Amino acid sequence: MKDILEYTDYRLYIADYYANRKAKSAFSWQEFAKTAGFSSPVYLKYVSEGRFNLSEDAAWRTANAMHLADFECEFFVEMVKFDHAKNDDEKRAAFSKMVSIAEARKAKIVDGESFRFFEDWKNPVLRELAPAMPGAKPLAMAHACRQEVSAAEVSESLSFLVKANLLQKDKDGNYAQTDKVVTTGPMEFTPLAVRGLHRQMGEFALDAIEGVPQDERHFSGLTLGITREVYEEIVREIAAFRKRIIAIATREPSTDEVYRLNVQFFPMTNKSLNKKG
Repeated sequence: MKDILEYTDYRLYIADYYANRKAKSAFSWQEFAKTAGFSSPVYLKYVSEGRFNLSEDAAWRTANAMHLADFECEFFVEMVKFDHAKNDDEKRAAFSKMVSIAEARKAKIVDGESFRFFEDWKNPVLRELAPAMPGAKPLAMAHACRQEVSAAEVSESLSFLVKANLLQKDKDGNYAQTDKVVTTGPMEFTPLAVRGLHRQMGEFALDAIEGVPQDERHFSGLTLGITREVYEEIVREIAAFRKRIIAIATREPSTDEVYRLNVQFFPMTNKSLNKKG
């Protein structure tokens, strides 16, 4: 059976634990549930199938029933918290704790590096900025950012980018990108971090309306009445447009300045325009 730090779904871990025990002995869901303190003999079976949930107390009891070590119990409980989180802040806190526990054991959690990259605006900005400032120290890079950031925060971000193989650092202290473009991909947990990044960048965009000269920024918008079919066609066009922008931006190997492009397309009304009542 895989190490618990290789999991991100507590229900799958319970199912795999049961299957592993069952293959070696006459283990049953009833025995499993009783050991964890549940009166229903199929409670944990239903949990593994997504029909029931675990409370935090029940998560600790279940972890102990599986004879997990201290850090493994904590990791299991954080998986439960992540699955049951009611909002992005709770999900982010639980997943960040899972990443921290894994890193403390010298393990790499699935999607952990992608999550951390998209979680904070400093990472994508410094990934572009650092190669454009050869020999620059973290303080100089901090001063080059329009948003307030300390030299210590820049140094921490750069260390992460190198560790995650998103930047390479040579013997002279210069940085180079390992790949020209970083995309979110199909990772399970990255969208959570990306939502947070969109919020940060949206706030920066509002500040830029007044804080950046008009000839150095471009803002435009449309308000449209559309159908669902038109929406889907426009979304495909936006995806194609982004690819063309990436192709233009990556034609030149050099960078003079780091820009952010936000493409926002969202509803301004409820889905009730054609309903009569």
